[in-house]
Amino acid sequence: MDIESFREYCLALPGTTEGMKWGHLCFMIEEKMYFIIAIDEDNSFSIKCDPEEFDALTARDGIQQAHHMAKRQWIRVDNLEVFNDTELKKRVAASRAMVLAKLPKKTQAKYA
Repeated sequence: MDIESFREYCLALPGTTEGMKWGHLCFMIEEKMYFIIAIDEDNSFSIKCDPEEFDALTARDGIQQAHHMAKRQWIRVDNLEVFNDTELKKRVAASRAMVLAKLPKKTQAKYA
């Protein structure tokens, strides 16, 4: 998936906003980041993951623990091509859902 198609997908998710942090493009819900991509570094990105999937994910080529992020909760992926389009979209939606689940119930209800 190219970066523009990916950006359009993320911004179509309810409540998603974009911004820049640490020189990287971030996608957020209620100002809470669920995806960060280094568009100037071959589109490497970090995404929240289910801790139970962490070991299986990091055993795959092109995926490792995300630096400076919660241990075993965020992975760093070499580029957008590591996952096929279907898996990438599924993982983005799951990351967003994990972040949303930590927000107050009233906030969650806005995006249900």
